[in-house]
Amino acid sequence: MAGMLLGPFTKAGILKLLLTSLLLSQGSMKLHKNIGEICRTNLECFSECCVVNEKMQKICARRTLFMQCNIWKKPNGYFCYHNNDCLSNCCVPIDHRPQHFCAPRTIFLKCLPWKKKEGEICSSHKECQSQCCLSRYDDIPHCIPKTGVLKKCLYLEEEPRWQS
Repeated sequence: MAGMLLGPFTKAGILKLLLTSLLLSQGSMKLHKNIGEICRTNLECFSECCVVNEKMQKICARRTLFMQCNIWKKPNGYFCYHNNDCLSNCCVPIDHRPQHFCAPRTIFLKCLPWKKKEGEICSSHKECQSQCCLSRYDDIPHCIPKTGVLKKCLYLEEEPRWQS
């Protein structure tokens, strides 16, 4: 009697549903991939969000609070080509090299140029973190720390060795 109540289309629908659930339970027919799984297109992911990660692999990712699918952005210190490659939206050159790096922004949202550390060769004060670029004996200017009570950009005079 139950067979008579179901029409031919309903029977086919139930059969299709049972077959699909059987295939899904066996793992041979997976419709969507979970967060973190490797993907090729947005449609493969349950979140419909397939992005490139830091290892340059495409993986399924969560959507933002506003349901946007954000691409992975590089943190400070990573190589970049354009500002939009970086999490800070700030891609700056270092020295006169062709490479650019992701750099932080100031509290006023200005893009900070990369500064050289103490001991690195420089050509102007602006290039150094200490804002101090001087040459000493070898006539090659280097970044040095500021010295003295007033923190000025100068070398401390060393006492001649013969006076000690």
